[in-house]
Amino acid sequence: MNAEQIKALIESGLACAHCDVQGDGRHWYATVVSAAFAGKRLIARHQMVYATLGDRMKTDEVHALSMKTYTPAEWAQGGATHG
Repeated sequence: MNAEQIKALIESGLACAHCDVQGDGRHWYATVVSAAFAGKRLIARHQMVYATLGDRMKTDEVHALSMKTYTPAEWAQGGATHG
């Protein structure tokens, strides 16, 4: 998998105002901004992103994914402390 493929999976499963994925081929870092995160706790936000990847996390196609998740309002304010 490459960054563009992971980004496309996230964007196809979650309405994103912004999505950026970077990494080295095994360890990935994503910044995801979505209105769907409103009112959700950090764990729920991460689960929503992981769900877009389906079994790719289990089969090691995506070895590790760290992420920052924001609502559009949080993102507009320069980000919040959401991981």
